[in-house]
Amino acid sequence: MDERGLPVRSSSIQQMANLLLKKRSNTDRDSLLTVGKCWVHNFVQRHDSLQSKYNRKYDYQQAKCEDPTIIRDWFRLVQNTVAKYGIQDEDIYNFDKTGFQMGVISTAKVITGSERASRPVSIQPGNREWVTVIESVSSSGWSLPPMVIFEGKVHISTWGGRTTL
Repeated sequence: MDERGLPVRSSSIQQMANLLLKKRSNTDRDSLLTVGKCWVHNFVQRHDSLQSKYNRKYDYQQAKCEDPTIIRDWFRLVQNTVAKYGIQDEDIYNFDKTGFQMGVISTAKVITGSERASRPVSIQPGNREWVTVIESVSSSGWSLPPMVIFEGKVHISTWGGRTTL
């Protein structure tokens, strides 16, 4: 199940073990037995092929990006589009953007006095402005300078120049 992105929780293994124990019981009294509180931990310790780890959430859309069939189909579509329209390699660009919140403090390892009993606290500044950064690189290795976009109070029409497309 782990290979399919559904690692089993300890509670599920304990439920499965209790179900097997109940199914294999010979008497009504035996059917009331359950595995102990540490049974799953000991089971994992006895099997070298198993280990206990903390899981992390993984978005379904991100997981699809690792599917070889989807990746292969995407590159076929790109190849067909390039061939159909005669696009040159130097005219192919990767464009990416990311957004982040300015002034956000994250958890970090800090040095504090040894007499402190609780976790130290870092005060979050009041600035919660969002910033967007964009970048673009051509397949020939040429790149546009990255651009940082800050939030504006108002839109000023002269910020965007007129083009003659």
